[in-house]
Amino acid sequence: MALWNLGSINADMVYTVPHLPNPGETLAARDMARFLGGKGANMSVAAARGACHVHHIGAVGKDGRWAVERLTEYGVDARFIVESEAATGHAIIAVEPGGENQILIHPGANRAIPEDLIGRALSSAQAGDWLLMQNETNGQAQAARIARDMGLRVAYAAAPFSGEAVAELLPYLDLLILNAVEAAQLEAATGKGPAELPVPHVIVTMGPAGARVFETGTREVTGFPAMDVEAVDTTGAGDTFTGHVLAGLDRGLPMAQALTQGLRAAAIMVTRRGTADVIPDLKDIQDLFGPR
Repeated sequence: MALWNLGSINADMVYTVPHLPNPGETLAARDMARFLGGKGANMSVAAARGACHVHHIGAVGKDGRWAVERLTEYGVDARFIVESEAATGHAIIAVEPGGENQILIHPGANRAIPEDLIGRALSSAQAGDWLLMQNETNGQAQAARIARDMGLRVAYAAAPFSGEAVAELLPYLDLLILNAVEAAQLEAATGKGPAELPVPHVIVTMGPAGARVFETGTREVTGFPAMDVEAVDTTGAGDTFTGHVLAGLDRGLPMAQALTQGLRAAAIMVTRRGTADVIPDLKDIQDLFGPR
């Protein structure tokens, strides 16, 4: 099987700061580094490192060829990434010593993906493949409709959160992934908690408290603890989790095993500084946590 990811591609400019800046504060960074990032790129790399065949659908500017080359190096099929007149998306990320972050994003080419590209890419998909999306690109509803008509399974990571975007996609989803804040925002917008949504599987991540899976058909809720590690940078941890979960599901793992894989990968990720370039693979997970 395969994963088709309609996803963002960013240049992540990561600044190490003594504390997250307050409103109106000018703050000198202690260090700076550029990484491949964007929720879409992060998830594609994570899924590929989870032994999944990943096709990325997206766009970069004329300044973004390096990002496409980097994705290819990490095992992602980049044939459906096009060059746009818009600048490559980028993020300015401040990270304080405890690992918490503050992020400013410019979407750029991520919001200029040609509609015909989505159709051309998904025409090569097969029934049973996964379509994965986040809220950093255009074309999500179009892609979801095409995927559903073709018999693909559809997953959505609802970040950055928009109640309108989630509501539009709910009828097409097989899997919805949110963090605890996004779950609360969605409940405020729809009046429905995770167990009441019209989606077969809803995952709510809770940082160091782990994650919960809501099987909405049976109303069963299962909690999974997070691994105890010392975090230095939480940037990209949620994307790493999502990519590894989808990789596990695509390989036929039961939800519980796929979710455990995602939590283990995220635990390793928060001990590293950076984004897509430092996402762990299955060997990293096995070396630290042992065989499944």
